[in-house]
Amino acid sequence: MRIGCPKEIKDNEFRVGLTPESARELVAHGHEVWMETGAGLGIGADDDEYVAAGAVIKPGPEPIFAECEMVVKVKEPQAVERARLRKDQVLYTYLHLAPDPAQTADLVKSGVTAIAYETVTGPGGTLPLLKPMSQVAGRMSIQAGANALEKVHGGRGVLLGGVPGVLPGKVVVIGGGVVGFNAAQMAVGLGADTTILDRDPEVLERLGIHFESRAKTRFSNKANLHEAVCEADLVIGAVLVPGAAAPKLVTRDMLKDMRPGAVLVDVAIDQGGCFETSHATTHSDPTYIVDGIVHYCVANMPGAVARTSTYALNNVTLPHALTIARLGWKEAMRQNPHLAAGLNVHAGNVTYKAVADELGYDYVPVSELLGA
Repeated sequence: MRIGCPKEIKDNEFRVGLTPESARELVAHGHEVWMETGAGLGIGADDDEYVAAGAVIKPGPEPIFAECEMVVKVKEPQAVERARLRKDQVLYTYLHLAPDPAQTADLVKSGVTAIAYETVTGPGGTLPLLKPMSQVAGRMSIQAGANALEKVHGGRGVLLGGVPGVLPGKVVVIGGGVVGFNAAQMAVGLGADTTILDRDPEVLERLGIHFESRAKTRFSNKANLHEAVCEADLVIGAVLVPGAAAPKLVTRDMLKDMRPGAVLVDVAIDQGGCFETSHATTHSDPTYIVDGIVHYCVANMPGAVARTSTYALNNVTLPHALTIARLGWKEAMRQNPHLAAGLNVHAGNVTYKAVADELGYDYVPVSELLGA
């Protein structure tokens, strides 16, 4: 199979869909890899490294979209990229379609077969292709929040770890999944007063055992959430409903009861955000203020630590890419139902129920497309 990897064009997105090592692996299995020139510079990999791995360098994205059977990316295709997609082509990348009707409409119109990293499943309902970026984003959320808390950025002027004689800052993490766990680890490591909210008693028990007295756990209901948020210096939104839009847990009315200069970091922004006042921002303009509360809502947080993120991502995306290239997407999904869960759009059909329900499309189950 001919596999193409264009340079990412989203604002300050430095990751790349294939590392030189991944390109070498695909070539070693008999496939052809086309890389757009400069695609790997954000992770410190120049064209010569890809050539040494057996890849072909192309001067721009046009031949990759026009001639490759599978396009491997990191972030959702931007409008100019979506216009280049075509029928009988596989797109393998993060999509986050539920809060993005324009992207969904373009993918449906193109006829492309779009496989979303974030909905590919693993044993026990896990999301193995989302996990490494959730780990990165969870850890980065505390760094970003700590920076936004500085007075020069509109924050309260609070040092999360405090100093002797001065209390540490209060961090509230909403959601105890992969993002929340990693955010809590970082907050605890800095010495912050950390509280994690979740609705699953088993998750709360697991977190309590792990953190012991270093972090508090609290059941998430409206009263507890409101109280915790209003006492916080930094709130991390770490809520995930796989493939669906995130629930709006922190309302605008709550902002007036929060401490002026407190910070909200919405890691769920890829799925529409879990704060009512959230809208996506970029690394070049990451924050804005609503009712005195600083909002950090960068939709591609891991792109800022591109090398770490790209290698972590390739560790989990490459095995499926190899299978798709060897068998074709349809047979690969017949043999692996976890990969089949990643199919979101095919030949004008929306094949992921949460996306269809959210955006008003007819839902076509993947099983109907795969046949016997």
